[in-house]
Amino acid sequence: MFRMITPRRKLSRRTSGQRLLALVLLAASLAIVSVAERDIQRRPAEQVRGRKPLWRLVSLNALGALAYLRWGRARA
Repeated sequence: MFRMITPRRKLSRRTSGQRLLALVLLAASLAIVSVAERDIQRRPAEQVRGRKPLWRLVSLNALGALAYLRWGRARA
């Protein structure tokens, strides 16, 4: 029904610099998400602002994980 205006380029068609950048960004994103998920798992519910299941859902992507790490943890 709808077509994209610009076609997506496959990763194999990108330059080596672009592939390296994509891999670095992916690794950074995975690291941020894993740090946030581990913190949610280990932190007592009293030290989390809001509900832990909601923060788990929000932190499935890097922006949500950064939001949790910035605003989701209560200061001791």
